[in-house]
Amino acid sequence: MSTAGILIGGLGMSASSYARIIGSNDRVNVAVVGYSDRFRGALLPAFLHNCKAQNFDIIGVSDLWKLRREQAKANLEEKFGHAIRTYVNNERMYRDKDIDAVIISTADFQHALHAAEAAENKKDAYVEKPFAETMADARTARAAIEKAGTIVQIGSQRRSAPNYHAANDYLRSGKFGDIVMVEMTWNVNQPARWRRFKTVPLLKEEDTDWKRYLMNRPYQPFDPRKYLEFRLFWPFSSGIPGQWMAHQIDTVHWFTGYNYPRSVAANGGIYLWKDGRTNYDTMTAVLDYGPADNPDKGFQVIYSSRFTNSAGGTKEIYYSNGGELNLDTNMVTPNGGLTARNAADADMKENMLESFSLSDAAKISTDANTGGDPMTTAHMLNWMECVRSRKQPNANYMAGYNHSIACIMVTAALRTHEYTVFDPATQEVMAGGKVFQY
Repeated sequence: MSTAGILIGGLGMSASSYARIIGSNDRVNVAVVGYSDRFRGALLPAFLHNCKAQNFDIIGVSDLWKLRREQAKANLEEKFGHAIRTYVNNERMYRDKDIDAVIISTADFQHALHAAEAAENKKDAYVEKPFAETMADARTARAAIEKAGTIVQIGSQRRSAPNYHAANDYLRSGKFGDIVMVEMTWNVNQPARWRRFKTVPLLKEEDTDWKRYLMNRPYQPFDPRKYLEFRLFWPFSSGIPGQWMAHQIDTVHWFTGYNYPRSVAANGGIYLWKDGRTNYDTMTAVLDYGPADNPDKGFQVIYSSRFTNSAGGTKEIYYSNGGELNLDTNMVTPNGGLTARNAADADMKENMLESFSLSDAAKISTDANTGGDPMTTAHMLNWMECVRSRKQPNANYMAGYNHSIACIMVTAALRTHEYTVFDPATQEVMAGGKVFQY
């Protein structure tokens, strides 16, 4: 009996096609959607480090901008030693039946819609974070992925880092105690962060497809800054929430099992770098987490970020009554725990954690010449392995969906100056009692 017409599960692909994708001796052909700085600087080195052992190859690139297509072709042909196909848009790319999977590293607001396109075309995908900047886009992508049953890894690479796995195991063991607060920061002093001073003058409207770039965002005249420096402009990006907080808040969801905050309050502004941007250079958010049916149980996350002074750097610290888990130092310590003296004053027992190091678990074997970071290298490997095994990857689409809820709640609080909540019935972020929309 021929298997050519038999469909596998929800994948909508024939058994012969399925076998070609996941066969241990078969090559998985990948196309790149968006030849971006992120792809060149991190995802490509991670891919190169893993591709031979996993029998993965990059065969093509889809990018709207002619210059980037030309750059991609030259660079990737040098890296892989064979011809690279270029596509002027994704519609043409998906006509290529040789493509099995895609790596999506486009503008922030495009990730979810490009993930939906991949799913609709039955392609597995590695999708950069943030997964989505609006709930409408998040729901579109989630529905498409669930219908297709494709393997999707979100670029939340902390989920593939051994020190974070060790932290998750320790927190869930109960030895740490209840989390009472989390402090997170991401501070830099970089006026050029997310700017592309040398590249912006190179982009001409006739060399790209501005209307396709806009996708479902409201039409506005061509602006090379919003094309190349999208992280500075809403609604092309939320800026700090989508770029930085998405990474850190995802660990809260992972470690605790809470999918999104109960509420968010936030404030921020453009206090120093007044270069025409509309996304803030400084912000602080307070996110409340806990069970929906028990307001007396839970904890706060304090998230702050600034471009204007780098003191404090990047920090992720979880606190319990007995001490702290610090993912900067990879140490659990009794710092701040309940001392014997203070406990006696309240007729209680001392609560001081034993010091514990996560540093051994943090070691990742990676070639020093990869040019990429170890977490991304491990994360790319996890995706490749899951494409073959059909198991869910470390940061599946729901991890992205949930970090999007938290980031959109913060964005809504920043832009409306209202207290925000999430309505699980409608899957909408509510600000001041109204659905948040850009």
